[in-house]
Amino acid sequence: MVKSSEEWFKQADYDMNTAEFMFDGGRYFYSIFMLHLSIEKALKGIYQKKLGEIPPKTHNLIYLINEIKIEIPEQLKKFIIRLNEASVVTRYPEDLDILKKHFDKETVKNLLAQGKETIIWIKTQC
Repeated sequence: MVKSSEEWFKQADYDMNTAEFMFDGGRYFYSIFMLHLSIEKALKGIYQKKLGEIPPKTHNLIYLINEIKIEIPEQLKKFIIRLNEASVVTRYPEDLDILKKHFDKETVKNLLAQGKETIIWIKTQC
């Protein structure tokens, strides 16, 4: 089934809410996982809207941005690069205790705030 760009955006919002739910429950690195998924789906929504094609099955945010050919403000670009790198370790953690220390409450709180800002910005690019 092919998703519409609006469906991608709806799922991005749902996943952002799930990221916040995970944060509130103290599951911080799962919050990052869902945050990444939210940004990924928002980018896939803009990909489909701008290019008129089904987005590729990739988790690489940088790849999607390059394919869409959008100019991202520097602060958001730095955030997306960091989130893209965090995605790998949250999907395939090598050491749970280290991961839990790395993604503590304050760190994840800040990343979620940046993520919300990024979602808003992405939606304005349509």
